[in-house]
Amino acid sequence: MLEILAGMLRTAAPILLAAMGGVVFEKSGVFTIAHEGIMLFGAFFGVLGVYLTASPLMGVAFALTAGAVCGLLYIWLTERLSANATIVSIGINTLAIGATTYMMKMIFGDAGTVGNPRIIGLPRISIPLFDRVPFLDKVLNNHTALVYVSLLLVAALHFLLFHTHLGISLRAVGEKPEAAAAAGIPVYRYRLAASVFAGMLCGLAGVHLDETAKVLLMSVALGEIGGELRAYRKNVSGAGFFAYTAVVFGHANPFAAALASFVFGLAEVVTFRVQNLNLPGPLVLTIPYLVTLAVLILRNLRLKKPAVHKPNPAATNN
Repeated sequence: MLEILAGMLRTAAPILLAAMGGVVFEKSGVFTIAHEGIMLFGAFFGVLGVYLTASPLMGVAFALTAGAVCGLLYIWLTERLSANATIVSIGINTLAIGATTYMMKMIFGDAGTVGNPRIIGLPRISIPLFDRVPFLDKVLNNHTALVYVSLLLVAALHFLLFHTHLGISLRAVGEKPEAAAAAGIPVYRYRLAASVFAGMLCGLAGVHLDETAKVLLMSVALGEIGGELRAYRKNVSGAGFFAYTAVVFGHANPFAAALASFVFGLAEVVTFRVQNLNLPGPLVLTIPYLVTLAVLILRNLRLKKPAVHKPNPAATNN
């Protein structure tokens, strides 16, 4: 059970990072479903950065830069050129698949998977105090830094959005842009900064995908991988859409979106373990998507609950 929880954290981390990016997008009033494509660009350029420099930190920097460029491109197309947000999102997702496949072939000579000793994964961190408590040691210890970053980011983002002047201004831009502009808040600048930051989080999510994600999400970048081979695959296969679903389910609340991300992470781990039962592969791989449908159905049922109207005492007395 503890191994399942630890695997859930590792697998949920990329979904969680992208979901936090989605929360920032949503709170700033920027609609997008381009998480998948930005994650894919982050994964590719992160691996490329490590391949060129033999440094995992440079790989992370490459991924952050790729995500920031995607966010900048998105907000420029939708806000400045008034392009349709859905079309731009689909365009980025499609461009990511085609461009990374082409660059993979041109740079590595392989259009599907590349493995190279130069591609070094991020090291796992052992926290000394955790090894004294079996539960903490098994579940929370020996993860890459990005797992801990994703967990801390949830609380930090919640504090930023709901307890700081910057966060309040950002939410005003997303909810009432006309009123925010009348109050002197530069709406476009806020959305520009939010889109770049959200893109960086999605890029970071792409570069985090680990060995479990390689099997389940068909993509892997700088997460710690068993053995000497670090690899990259050309399709993140749904992780970005899981992140968007988490944002929708959580109404763009960081903690609620994090909870949904953990559910998806658990579904991925269960899928991986169920594969050992010799069940039909295609059927097993539908588990995360069935969970996605279930999450959306539960959300809609919750929204459709009839409101309970309390009787008005004044009307009753009359």
